[in-house]
Order: sequence, then structure tokens, then C-alpha cells
Amino acid sequence: MRSIPANPLTKMSVNYQLILLFLLMVSPVFMLQWYGNMKAEQILKRNVTNAYLELNKQNLSLLNRDMDSINRITMTIIQNPLTQQMLPDGTDTVVTRVGKYEALDKLLKSYSIGGDGGGAVAFSLYVNDPNDDYSFAPKVRQAAQAGVFFVSDRNQPEWFREALQKQGKGELKIIENFDPSSDQGTLSYVRAVNNISHGNGVIGVLVVTKLERMIENDFRSVQLPDGEIYLTDWSDRILASTTKGAGSTLPLPPAAKDMTAMEGILDAVHSDYIYVVNYSYLLQQKLIYRIPIHSLLQQQNELKRVIQLISVVYSMLAFVVVMYFWRSLMNPMQKLVHVIRSYVPGKPVRKTAGRRRNDELGVLITSVYDMADRLNHLVNDKYQHEIKQKEAQLQILYQQINPHLLYNTLESIYWKSTLEGKGESAEMIKELSKLMKIGLSRGRELITIGEEMEHAAAYISLQQRRYEHKFRVEWKIMEDVRPLLIPKITLQPLIENAILHGVKNMGEDGEIVISAVLQDDKVTVRVEDNGFREADLNAIRRSLHEEHPGPSMGYGIRNIHQRVRLHFGDAYGLDYARNQPHGTVATITLPKREAVPAGQ
Repeated sequence: MRSIPANPLTKMSVNYQLILLFLLMVSPVFMLQWYGNMKAEQILKRNVTNAYLELNKQNLSLLNRDMDSINRITMTIIQNPLTQQMLPDGTDTVVTRVGKYEALDKLLKSYSIGGDGGGAVAFSLYVNDPNDDYSFAPKVRQAAQAGVFFVSDRNQPEWFREALQKQGKGELKIIENFDPSSDQGTLSYVRAVNNISHGNGVIGVLVVTKLERMIENDFRSVQLPDGEIYLTDWSDRILASTTKGAGSTLPLPPAAKDMTAMEGILDAVHSDYIYVVNYSYLLQQKLIYRIPIHSLLQQQNELKRVIQLISVVYSMLAFVVVMYFWRSLMNPMQKLVHVIRSYVPGKPVRKTAGRRRNDELGVLITSVYDMADRLNHLVNDKYQHEIKQKEAQLQILYQQINPHLLYNTLESIYWKSTLEGKGESAEMIKELSKLMKIGLSRGRELITIGEEMEHAAAYISLQQRRYEHKFRVEWKIMEDVRPLLIPKITLQPLIENAILHGVKNMGEDGEIVISAVLQDDKVTVRVEDNGFREADLNAIRRSLHEEHPGPSMGYGIRNIHQRVRLHFGDAYGLDYARNQPHGTVATITLPKREAVPAGQ
């Protein structure tokens, strides 16, 4: 059978168990609060991110619409005959070149919004004039104006040479110091103008400036809670934004740079910001939303504070409840423990107020005090019983005087019969005297097997004289079993049954064998007869083992069986079996128990 493991709580005092109970009551609340806030924050971030993904797409569509408009205007300007005829063919006079310049300059200013007044978008064409054919025209941009300007191989700016390398592909970039009247850069759309009519050569570079104002107007149409919008190039350089910082590099977390496709949209939740990135490798551009997380979680923080307040109030309430039960339960229990530890059987116990409680603790206190009262009564009763037992022992000692008087009387009759020549009667009186003396055994319940054999021999001698020696008796007693103990008057009833129910009417053919052997610390005593009368073994065993046997069965063998088990345990006792070829065997099993010498 598997043993049940011990409960570790039993090794703790009840005080610590109540503290543990309080922690178990409070801990799940804080754990649920932490888990709920974490999940709510994750759900909020995900929902907000999804909303900004859609908003970013719409914002990008608005930017693309405006940029498509700019691109169509630039295509119109590039394809205009005035633009394509700006390169001199060798036959143009100065007047002709002046007319081309003025017409194209007027055309560009007409497309520019706001014109010379510094409007939002300005279109300018920088014509490559290596031979100085337009010496009369301005070489350097003057103030914030649109129009036609001419550059030579000596004064080509860096952005001009980069645009020529793009071979007609437009690009958004920031041009530093483009406007002499301002020391800040401007977001420009730069595109080389190829000569379509001749199929080769480059006319110049078309520049659309002040695009940041147009993009900022598009950005203002999007409302972000404390968020920022950036338009960057592929290397994260800021082209336009809702804040200052154009021309600088925008730091992005690695998750916001994981762009595996040519174009697409991704999001990344950083420790401080949520990033939404819409990118295009072909355009080399990124539209980035950066939203501070703290601005999103302001309402959640208010809810979090409410939950924390509820948790604190619950913890205080749980503490008050635990303290109430602590005082209500622990104080009476500690008093009860003190009473139990200091209680001495027989000592009166003072009644306490805890006995008036109706709960389980009150029942426990009442039971303990009632048990102490009952134990005190039992101690007093035992004391009175011991006194009465001593008095009974004295009475037994007084009553033993009469058997001793009987022994002396029988001895006198024995000697008188011997002197009168009545030897057989004298021997029977002597055997009867021995039977009574050994049966009394000085008040002992256990005697040696040797003494019991002597008692049995005296009984057999009387029975043989009674039946005129008509049956035989054989003794097979080992010497090492004679000093061992056996309940007195054990063999005599078995021998009597063997005579009455076995060999009584067999004459000289009847035989009784009495044996005793020691083996493996067990003594086996047998009484065997060869009687022809078949015994009812089932009835005998029922008599031995049933609690209430029938009145028809004898009580002698049951008495023997019960006395052996009372003295030595349930593993020992009396049993019956058939003898071969005829008769019955009565077997007594005893432990090896030696008599204690007198005085020890």
C-alpha cells in the first residue's frame, strides 16, 4: 500500500499558515492585474497600429497624388517646344535667344504657385550653357524666384551633376543653400531635361523647389496624438516632416528596417514609440509615422490606476478579514494549546469563555475540556479500582488457606490408608492431592510444561485406576520443552476428551500418545488417540473460532483456545485434525517462552 505523503503545511504554525493564506488571497489579484494590463496594452498597441497602417496608406495616396501632379507638370514643361529649343543651333541670333529665354522664363513662372512672392512650389530650369550663348541671362539664382537660369561647366553645382547622371529620372532630395536669401535647404524634385528633338544631348535640369510646404500641408491633414510624420529617402535622411530636422537622419529600430519586398508597409513596436513605415524601393522613399507610446497609454494608465486602487482596497480588506480571524481563532487556540501542554491527568481544569462558542472551534474547546474532565474521572476511577483490586487479592490470599488445609487433610488420609493396608486407595488420594495442588499453582496462570505434564499424569493415573488400566498412554516429551511455559490445566481437558470420545470402550486396544517438540521457536504439543469414533471437526472448529458457539458444543476446548491466544496472541492456539488411520489429533501451538526464575 502506497504511503500518503505528509502535508508540508503541518510543519508550519497556524500563524504562518494564516500569513500564507493572506498571500494566496492577494497574489492572484496582483498577478491578474499585471497580466490584464499587459494584454490590454498589447491589444491597444495592435489596434492602434492597424489604424495607423490604414491612415498611412491614405496619407501616402495623398502624397502620391500631389507628386503625380508635379510629375505631370514637369513632363509638360520638358515636352514644351520652348524647352526643347533652348539649345542654340548656330543660326540663332541674340534677339532670337533673348526671345526664347523670355518666353520660357514666363512659362515656368506661370506654372509656379505664388511666383516671385515665395509661394509653395517654384519651377526652375537650369540650362547647360558651356559656350556662354546666353551671356545676357542670369547665371545665379536671385532671391526666391522661379524661371530660367544658365550654368557652365565651371559653375555646375553638385546636385546638377547628380541629376545629369540620373539620365532623366526624377528624384526628391534636399538641396542645401539653393536659395541665396535663405541659409536652409529646400526639398526639391530634380530631373534632367533631355533633348527630344535631336535624340541626344541634355538641355539642363528642371528643379521644383519648396515641396516641403506642399508635403507639410498634406501632413497637417493627418491628426496623430503627439505623433510625428516623416518623409525620408532610402537611407533614412529626412526630406520632410511635421517637426524640424530636414536633412538629418531619422534613427529607426531594426524592426522598422526589415524590408524584404520592393515595396510595402510594416509596423514595429519599440519601447518608446510605435513605428509605421510605408516604403518603396523604386521611389527610394519612406513615409514614416512615429507615435509615442505614452500618449496612447494615457487613458489606459487611468484605468490601470483604478485597477491598482481596487487591488489595494481588496488587499486591505483581505488583511482586515485575516486579522479578524486571527484574533477570533488564534487567541482561543493559543490558550487551548497552553492548557493542553500544561495539563496533568487528575489536575482540575479551569473553565473558559471559549466554551460558549457555537462554531467548530467552540466544539473543539468544549470537547477538550470535557475530555480532560472525563480523563480526571477515569484517573479517579482507576485509583479506586486499584484499591479494590488490592483488597480482592488479599481476599484470595485469605481463601488460599482452605485449600492448604484440604492438602494437609488429604495427606493425613493418605498415610492412614497406607497404615491400614489400603494401598490403592492411598495412591488415588495422593494423585487427587497432586491434581489440586498443581491446579492451584500458587495463583499462577502460566506454569512450565513439566508441571503441566505432572498434572496430566496424575489425572491419567486416576482414570486408569478407574477403568482398570484398559487403555495405554505413551509419553514423547523432549527435555528442552519442559522448562517452557504453558497455561495451566491445558492438557487435562484434551486427555479427558480423548478418553471419553476415543479409547473409553476400546479396552486394551485404546492408545493415547502425548508429545511435545520445539521447532523454530515454536512449541507443538499433541494429544493423539486411535479411537474409531469419527469426530465432527467442522463443529469443533466452529466452537473454537465463532464468537457465539452453539450451546451443544463443550466449552472446555474453547476455553483452552481462548486462554492460549490471550496469553500469547492470535498466531497461537488449539486446532483439531484426523489421525491416521483412525482417531483424532488435538494440537496446541505455543511460543518459546521460558519461565522467569524466582526473585527476578
